[in-house]
Amino acid sequence: MADRVFAPHYSAPEYRACAARSAMLRASPDASASAVSQLLHGEAFAVVDISGGWAWGYGLHDNYVGYVRGDALGPTSTATHVVTVPQASVFSRADIKAPAIDTYAIGTRLQGDAVGDFVLVQGGYIHCRHVAPVSVPFDDPVMMAERMIGVPYLWGGRGDGGVDCSGLVQRALGLCGIAAPRDSDQQRALGEEIDPQAALRRGDLIFFPGHVGMMVDGDRMIHANAHWMVVTVEPLAAVIARGAEITARRRIAA
Repeated sequence: MADRVFAPHYSAPEYRACAARSAMLRASPDASASAVSQLLHGEAFAVVDISGGWAWGYGLHDNYVGYVRGDALGPTSTATHVVTVPQASVFSRADIKAPAIDTYAIGTRLQGDAVGDFVLVQGGYIHCRHVAPVSVPFDDPVMMAERMIGVPYLWGGRGDGGVDCSGLVQRALGLCGIAAPRDSDQQRALGEEIDPQAALRRGDLIFFPGHVGMMVDGDRMIHANAHWMVVTVEPLAAVIARGAEITARRRIAA
């Protein structure tokens, strides 16, 4: 920005990655501050400033700005696998009967090597059926969203411990190689507006004031919502009957 905006001081970002299982991105450098988003293990974060144990910067996957605890960050690495189930257990050895010593949430990007039916990652082993190569994205965002049915609603969450409406959409699209911004108002720029007379179909995004969901078919929508406090599938008509007004309908080309 130095060639466009005057300031008494400029900082070159230092690129780090979330070293913890996850870390909440907050609106201010305070553990009690509202969460604005969530970093998952392995996601890169550009640190612009660090003070009092808090790093201020933005996630490289969506440029979302906030504060994260500095001790949750570590060196970057090149991911080889991504978690594809709501929570993948990390075993102490390559054996499903071994103690589970940790978990990683869906969408977590990991560096690892195949060892039989497992992938050896930092800290332990994950079964190969719970991860997929990052080089081969899925092709059905609805299927990926459906894997999170029953996950608790969590403001700012993107999968670990819970997820919010736009976090669900971002996660489902991301697993299919489609970059999406973080918030529902930003996501309204995705795809193209659907003709008011056109029938809805699988994968269409439905927007309400401060909310977004994804159509499972022509009638039902999957969304993370504060009404049921979980990710659920229900008729779009039921959501509208609760007083929600549709503000936009968007379709992402296949």
